[in-house]
Amino acid sequence: MNKLSLSCITILLTFNLLCGQEYYFPERNEIWEEQSAQTLNINSEKLSEAIEFAKNNEYSGSRDLRIAILKGFEREPFHEILGPTKKRGGPAGMILKYGYLVGSWGDTKRVDMTFSVTKSFLSTVAGLAVDKKLIANTNDKVENYIWDGTFNGEHNSKITWEHLLQQNSAWSGELWGGKDWGDRPPREGGVDDWKFERPKEPGTVMEYNDVRVNVLAYSLTHVWRKPLPMVLKENLMDQIDASTTWRWHGYDHAWTEIDGVQMKSVTGGGHSGAGLFISTEDMARFGLLFLNEGQWKNERLLSKEWISKAITPSIPNVNYGYMWWLNKKGSRHWKGLSENIYYAAGFGGNFIVVDKENDLVVVTRWLEPNKIDEFMAKVNASLK
Repeated sequence: MNKLSLSCITILLTFNLLCGQEYYFPERNEIWEEQSAQTLNINSEKLSEAIEFAKNNEYSGSRDLRIAILKGFEREPFHEILGPTKKRGGPAGMILKYGYLVGSWGDTKRVDMTFSVTKSFLSTVAGLAVDKKLIANTNDKVENYIWDGTFNGEHNSKITWEHLLQQNSAWSGELWGGKDWGDRPPREGGVDDWKFERPKEPGTVMEYNDVRVNVLAYSLTHVWRKPLPMVLKENLMDQIDASTTWRWHGYDHAWTEIDGVQMKSVTGGGHSGAGLFISTEDMARFGLLFLNEGQWKNERLLSKEWISKAITPSIPNVNYGYMWWLNKKGSRHWKGLSENIYYAAGFGGNFIVVDKENDLVVVTRWLEPNKIDEFMAKVNASLK
């Protein structure tokens, strides 16, 4: 090929990328295709500054996550490790533009715990159930689907799927030994105050609570009638060509029987161990699916309608949808950045950020959590 032809192809590629080119979707186990920052109209020096910032602001907790977990949640009464944990690696991340890799750092293939990022995967399993009509409507009461006593009583019987997904259900009870009132209790008061407090009205107050999230996971397991890791693998992760290295764990004793078969009910987080263990690259694939509004290549895996619901602000908390954080003007707003950004977030500084306006997916791991807005501001500055 002569130099003139090669130059023409390069110019054409650059033109297509800058004029709404279709996204790139990597095949399974292939080396992720890169594009230079210059080709995609990104300031390479500022992008490098953002990456160096992420590398230099590592989460301050122990790399032995068993220690970090016990320290991080020490004020919870009865808190203990109930499921698998894993020592973590160092800072890692990927920045995608149109699906192409424009920057990365650390070991992006290493499998690590991802804590509450798991919740966004759990929410997606609910979305698959809605798309397949296993759940007719998220405003349905859960007791109409799960009638084993989990949602009995005047209070719990009011709870809908939407309440569970938005973490404003105020479900009252105990699951797998975890008591709803003992999970992330208020700063004020003590055990008796928390234990005997009257539950909030469902739908009125957002309370981040893993026991109630695990009630959602338990309920979805019974709706699907199979383990949720299998549901996620068959309906989504295999379709986006994810690796075979990710795992989704539940607590050691969290077994339930469905159709005469014992199966594990997984957790939606890892603050007592368990949850999703996954690589940076597989997290990036998940983010890319959402960036492309539920479609991978030419195959629709998740409806646009579900994604729209998932990133709609809840009434009690404008910064929270269906287990996705939203960059709206509220207590968690990243100033100077698009209000349409949404993201999954987990303990220790694990993030999957979806920025549709700039065709970006940003995954960062083990970043000091209070540095995420500054980091994203630096990424955003490289686009100008």
